Amino acid sequence: MRYLARREYSRVELGAKLSLYAQEGDDVDAVLDELVTRGWLSDERALTQLLHVKRRRFGTQRIAHELRQKGIAEELISVSLPSLQESELSAAREVWQKKFGTLPLDAKEKAKQMRFMQSRGFSMDVIFKVLRSVEEEC
Repeated sequence: MRYLARREYSRVELGAKLSLYAQEGDDVDAVLDELVTRGWLSDERALTQLLHVKRRRFGTQRIAHELRQKGIAEELISVSLPSLQESELSAAREVWQKKFGTLPLDAKEKAKQMRFMQSRGFSMDVIFKVLRSVEEEC
């Protein structure tokens, strides 16, 4: 209960944590089933919380990867991806503005900025749009 009081967990994630403390004969799956039945454990809520926390700092690719690592079902991920992709360009602009704020002066600097944005999970298409829009503004 202490884990769930702090934040939302996916079933797989909480199962991995609880299995560390399970003794022989303990049925972790039965405990997880009971938590789901009572509404205390929900993959949907875990997905929503992670999207809320990561949306402004990371791109769609990285967020989807983290969701898969946490054991969120692929169906839930595919339902949430369109809304993430809609806001990806604005999130990329914010991340770029906060980190760099100025146009790259040469190809080396541009490559550095692009690598940083890629490491945050933004697609190359979105990165090019951000850089083009900044160039047009200047």
